[in-house]
Amino acid sequence: MALKATVFKVAIQIADMDRGYYQDHQLTLAQHPSETDERMMVRLLAFAMNASDSLAFSKGLCVDDEPELWDKSLSDEINLWVEFGQSDEKWLRKACGRAKQVQLITYGGRSVPIWWKQNEATLERYGNLTIWNIPEEAVKAMGQLVGRNMSLQFNICEGQIWISDNDNSVLVEPELLKGDR
Repeated sequence: MALKATVFKVAIQIADMDRGYYQDHQLTLAQHPSETDERMMVRLLAFAMNASDSLAFSKGLCVDDEPELWDKSLSDEINLWVEFGQSDEKWLRKACGRAKQVQLITYGGRSVPIWWKQNEATLERYGNLTIWNIPEEAVKAMGQLVGRNMSLQFNICEGQIWISDNDNSVLVEPELLKGDR
């Protein structure tokens, strides 16, 4: 029997001073059985970093030709394609060809610098690709905020992201590996 996804209800308040974006969102996140709490929180962080009225989670890990998070126009053009982990160049090339902007959010701790050293020269040619690395300590701390019903505040200012619930706060300082702030 196949394992089912775990469903999380998330209420988030976003105050993004860097972009001038202030909004509340009610989200339903499906956590694939193979996905860790930390990875799910990285997806939620990526949503907050790019939040808009048209940003949405796709079918995710179950679909090969879609990103897990995207922003599509009313005419079905992909404005933003967000990937997670340490993707290979072939997959990122495909994404860069289909979307106006592509973001890769890495979060693998000590393996990220090794992956980046192996792929940096090849990925430099993609002008519409931005790569962020989320430090391992922050990813672990975000995992501690997970609950079936979450109410989180994201405060973004000068590249720092504070994530808070009623009891805890986590500071996330994404490292820009490639692209513009």
